[in-house]
Amino acid sequence: MKALFAFAALGQETRLEVFRLLVRAGAQGMPAGDIGEALGVRQNTMSTNLNILHRAGLVRTEREGRSVRYFADIEGIRGLLAFLMEDCCGGNPALCAPVLDALACG
Repeated sequence: MKALFAFAALGQETRLEVFRLLVRAGAQGMPAGDIGEALGVRQNTMSTNLNILHRAGLVRTEREGRSVRYFADIEGIRGLLAFLMEDCCGGNPALCAPVLDALACG
């Protein structure tokens, strides 16, 4: 069921751009204000989009004083990819190996 929330969250252009930006930001993540600035999105709109991505399990947060830093939630992404590939290749995992190798980060 969580996959439905993730797909719905990523089905909106701004949220998809935010998600991709956070994936590129990697382990450093980004403060909410910087995300909005980078994408040219107003603060209240960005806050709503970030909350939707967070509830969908695609981003995580860390509080830094009065601000919040956002990160792509790698475990959430892995869970979504695992769901997508659950029935892949007719139950023969060896056939999926090239796809999995291409998705694996260094």
